[in-house]
Formats: sequence, structure tokens, C-alpha cells
Amino acid sequence: MNTEHLRQSTRRHFLGQAGVGLGSIALSSLLARETSGAPAGAAPSGPHFPPRVKNVIYLFMAGAPSQLDLFDPKPALDRYHDTAAPKELLAGERFAFIKGVPNLLASPYKFAKFGQSGADLSTLLPNLSRHVDDIAFVRSCYTDHFNHGPAQIFMNSGHQIVGRPSLGSWLMYGLGSANRDLPGFVVLVSGKIDPGAGASCWGSGFLPTVHQGVEFRTKGEPVPCVANPPGVSPSTRERSIQTLGELNKMRLAAVGDPEIDARIDAYEMGFRMQTSVPELADISSEPASVLQRYGVKPGQRSFANNCLLARRMIERGVRFVQLYHRGWDHHGSNASDDLMHSLPKMCRQTDQATAALLDDLRQRGLLDETLVVWGGEFGRTPMYEVRDVKFLGRDHHPRAFTMWFAGGGIRPGVTMGATDELGYHVTEDPVHVHDLHATILHLLGIDHTRLTYRHQGRDFRLTDVHGSLVTGILA
Repeated sequence: MNTEHLRQSTRRHFLGQAGVGLGSIALSSLLARETSGAPAGAAPSGPHFPPRVKNVIYLFMAGAPSQLDLFDPKPALDRYHDTAAPKELLAGERFAFIKGVPNLLASPYKFAKFGQSGADLSTLLPNLSRHVDDIAFVRSCYTDHFNHGPAQIFMNSGHQIVGRPSLGSWLMYGLGSANRDLPGFVVLVSGKIDPGAGASCWGSGFLPTVHQGVEFRTKGEPVPCVANPPGVSPSTRERSIQTLGELNKMRLAAVGDPEIDARIDAYEMGFRMQTSVPELADISSEPASVLQRYGVKPGQRSFANNCLLARRMIERGVRFVQLYHRGWDHHGSNASDDLMHSLPKMCRQTDQATAALLDDLRQRGLLDETLVVWGGEFGRTPMYEVRDVKFLGRDHHPRAFTMWFAGGGIRPGVTMGATDELGYHVTEDPVHVHDLHATILHLLGIDHTRLTYRHQGRDFRLTDVHGSLVTGILA
């Protein structure tokens, strides 16, 4: 009996044939993109409207700096210091570590008004105080999470669970890179290791992996495995990359997996970085006056070195540079994580270099085309967290914290938003994480509602179904 017509009509055979057809369609799309010169995984369009800035430098203070000791002075805490927190403040609240009824904690530091704008700033930040008229402070930020890992993931990806694309990855997907010899999204890490979300904060999630952040090291080899191993010459490496690329293209033609295309790009980028990265990372080539201004010590792993590297990167067209400085988690267990010893230390590690970065960007004409963002994943409570009576500390606080912005498209010298007299709740102009993301995208010419990627049957975006522009800080 002839069963050929039955074999051709089986579901398995039909799906197999359909798969070949869909693979061919996908491959045609990839080849068309490659022919047009578009980068792997690129979005079909660039900015939705003229951008205000070209680049972003995001200074992420991992661990959550205390807004009450740096940016948001509260005289009421001085009056009620060491008295029990109001019961209505604690009703129904959940804290990461506070138990029972905690006492209120006044800041041990003085505040003063600076600049023509009269911005309030802690005396722990003497260098930043010179720039308050260039900065927009937002005292009314809030988030949905009060533990470091989920809050850091949320602040970077708009979702608390690992697996969504990060802000930098969305920008790469939407805009691409301006330098074919360097990654468009670079991450620099300094400070001590704190509990947190780690590399998930700069992952590409379900976007093609070509869009994920690339971590550069400021001590030793900047990017692991980019340099040739002993005995391998540049010409040998070039031939091996070409051969590997040909094999990958054969596999791409067979299965049509776009991740293979991203892998081809990654190998080729790695080869080009053998020339571009050493020149970029050689901060010793900077004038001595610049090194002194930042407080740089070439060869060391430091926030100062990373700030200078960030300036050098955006000069070379890197789209998004994110600096993580860890160590701001001040609970008061000991001298290494309290407000009296560790907070001043963290300010000394970051204040000079941050101010130098703003100076440098302005002097080189880069500040108008660069957005500088400073902040952590949440704030700190106005109450003690008593772990040791010898040390002062505050617990995690998602309901109110401060971030600041400077650069192109930002209204300089403004302080937006307010909190209640104890600094617990936002009382004016609340700004959610989704609002921050929408505003950053807007400054780069992107409508956050239109930058989407189809995954698992629906369109995803950085801001999910939320987000409004923070118009109070827009120029």
C-alpha cells in the first residue's frame, strides 16, 4: 500500500516542513539586515524624535545611600531624636531588619545651602557642592522593593525578577552603538562586595546577547580573554576568527538562530578590541593635572579611575557607561557599615571624582550631549536600626529617596519633590522607577511606550505598562 500521502499529512511532518520554512524566513531577514549594514539584533528604527543627549553615564551607588544624611535635611528629626517613631508611621509596615518600635535618628551631619539655587547638601559632599547649580535633585523617588537584590534588578530592568533586559540593553537595542570597535554598553565596578544582584543588573534578558553590558576591569587585563595567549600572533588570531566566523555562518544558515549572529559579532568585536581597549584603558596618558583632579592612581581599582574611564569612553562613542560603586549599605553593625565611619569614607571615595567628572565633561563640551545620573536602589529609614549601640545605622527604605541628574536636557539648579517632616513618605511630585526610565529614554529620543520587543507571544518594554515623564527636571 502506498502510504506516502499519509506520511505527508502527519502533524509531525507538517511541523517539520513548517519549521524549515520559518527558518528560511528568519535567515532571509538576518541576511537582509547584514547586507544593509545594521548591527546584529538592532531595532528596525532609531530615535523616535530628536534626542537631547547622545550618551549616558549612570553612577549607581549600590547599597542605597542615606538621603537623610546627604540630600534631604529634616529639622524634625533633630527635635525628636531618640524618641519612639510614631505608631501611625509603623502601622502595617514591613522592614528588612527593624523589629519592634524603633527610635528616630537625627543626622549626625550638618547641612548647608549652596549655589544660587540654594540647594541643601550635606557637608560630607564639599566637591559636589560646587555643582548644585548644574544639577536637578529629585527628593521624591520611590520603588517597590526593600531588599537589595530585587531592588537593584528593578532599578536597572524595571522588573524585580532576573531575566528582563537592563536599561543599557534597551538603549543598545533601540539606538545601537556609535563605535564599532568598542561595546556600546560598558560596566565598571568598584568598592567592596555587598549583597546584591551582580551581573544580572546589566544583562540583556530576552534581547539578543549582543546588547548586554560588557564589564571592564580597571586593574589587570581590562577585558578577560581579549588578549592573545602566549605563542599566538595577531595574524594567527585573525585567521582563527575568520575560520570560526565561517563555521558559525554555516550553522546560522542551517538553523537560522539569531544568537549565532550575535556570537559572530561578539568574536569580531573581541578581535577589534585588542587594539581599541588598551589605548582606551591607558589613563596614564592623561595630563597629570587631570589625574590629580579626579584623584586617580593608575593601576588601582577605584571609583576615581572609573569616572575618568567613563569620560574617555563617551568621547569614543560608547553609548551607555554604568559605574557601580558598592558599599553604601549602612546598617550600623560595625565601623565598616555605619553612618559615622563608613558613610564619610564612601563620600571621600566618590565626591571628588564625581565633581571632577562634571568639570571635565563641561570643559570638553561633552556635558550638553551627556546625561549623568546618580543614585542607588532605595533610601534609608529615619529610624535607628540598632545592631550595636556603639554604631549608627538605618534600615532599607523604598518609600522615599533622592537621586540627581545633570547634563543635556536637564533643568539645572532645581530641587524637585518633597517628603514629610520625618522623611518617611513622599508628599510632593512622586517619581517611580518607571518614571525615571521613561525620562532617561525620552532624553535619548525614545518614546518608552514604543520601544518594544516581542517575546513569548507579547510585546515587552522597559516600563511595562507604566511610566510618565518627570517633566519637573526637563529643560
